[in-house]
Amino acid sequence: MSEFNFYFPFQVRYSDLDTQWHVNNIQFCVYLEQARIEYLQNLGLFDGKSFQDLGVIVAGLQIAYLAPIELNDQIRVGVRVSKLGNKSLTYAYRIEGLDGDPVYATAETVMVAYDFRKKVSVPVPEAWRETIAAFDSIPQRS
Repeated sequence: MSEFNFYFPFQVRYSDLDTQWHVNNIQFCVYLEQARIEYLQNLGLFDGKSFQDLGVIVAGLQIAYLAPIELNDQIRVGVRVSKLGNKSLTYAYRIEGLDGDPVYATAETVMVAYDFRKKVSVPVPEAWRETIAAFDSIPQRS
């Protein structure tokens, strides 16, 4: 069984490439961001209509680049929440071929629950906590 319950496929575009003819390192961040938004929409936690209602902001990002992605590579990004804190969520990612091989990169982001209107961090909403914990099999705190 895969450690990811959600995958989002990507078409590598010519504009994603750098002068070395592989996907530029910053484009990996774009892939992670889009996969994270798709994950939240898939779970019904974000409707995609107002970024003021997104509810999370990036606090940290770490990427391990394992292999270059080239123009005709078929890729997908696995996304899951690996840890639910009081005000934060830790997301784990894997950028890989469509069948899981090769693994091009692994990554982690720490996201802080955030009220964009008030510009303050907030507790992770209980609805998010319950939905994500059930989807990604995260034990609830007692």
